[in-house]
Amino acid sequence: MSTAESALISFAAGLALALTAAPVGVSGAVFLLPFQMSVLQVPNPAVTPTNLLFNIVAIPGALARYRAKARLGSPLTALLLAGTVPGVIGGAVIRVFLIPGPRLFRLVVALLLLPLGIRLCLSNRTRRRPRRRAPGEPSNRSVTALAVVVGVVGGIYGIGGGSLLSPILVARGLPIPTVAPAALTSTFVTSIAGALTYAILAVTHPGRDIAPDWVIGIAAGVGGLIGGYLGARLQPLLPDPLLRTFLGVVAIATAALYVIR
Repeated sequence: MSTAESALISFAAGLALALTAAPVGVSGAVFLLPFQMSVLQVPNPAVTPTNLLFNIVAIPGALARYRAKARLGSPLTALLLAGTVPGVIGGAVIRVFLIPGPRLFRLVVALLLLPLGIRLCLSNRTRRRPRRRAPGEPSNRSVTALAVVVGVVGGIYGIGGGSLLSPILVARGLPIPTVAPAALTSTFVTSIAGALTYAILAVTHPGRDIAPDWVIGIAAGVGGLIGGYLGARLQPLLPDPLLRTFLGVVAIATAALYVIR
């Protein structure tokens, strides 16, 4: 596959994934990584920093929209960054030295995608039930501890962590207008920290496929930038239950395929 073909396919994939994922509040990066491995044949562990590069390019548009409505530098943002930034650095080191091969990494991907897919499929039934009283808001210490764990997962998988942080924090009683910009800002900064960590590891360990694929990451990110904006604009016109079920089925099918392989 030529460079131009890879760029074009990556742009289309980033556009389609973000367009489909944005209306349901799930990062397109969650599904971009399996696409890189199976279709674009991006080598391990370079596939993870390539996914982080996608986040860096795709997220600023959404951040600009949030900035017009809410303050990005909230106390919650600071708590999340205090945990996710060191977490993603640790996750990058784990990814390079402990699970660099595709077999074990496919299992890690499957273990992350499977519960995400089930949650998406079941969310339609949950939303039809009467709302229960939300539990007490989490303490600052528990939020930072959660952010560390999510940061490690983001460093290993390359998702930044927003798609994991948002549903957990909302379930713990925090309002969506507060969580969304904080989680998105955390994902953006964490992705930068993770990509820089992988770049340093690539320089200090030459001969290994650690550096991101710049063409694929940037091309997919530009597609994600456009797709995320369009997805947010089209959300009121799209059937939300159908989108959630579709994404859930894709995640479960991908996880099952990776476990079988």
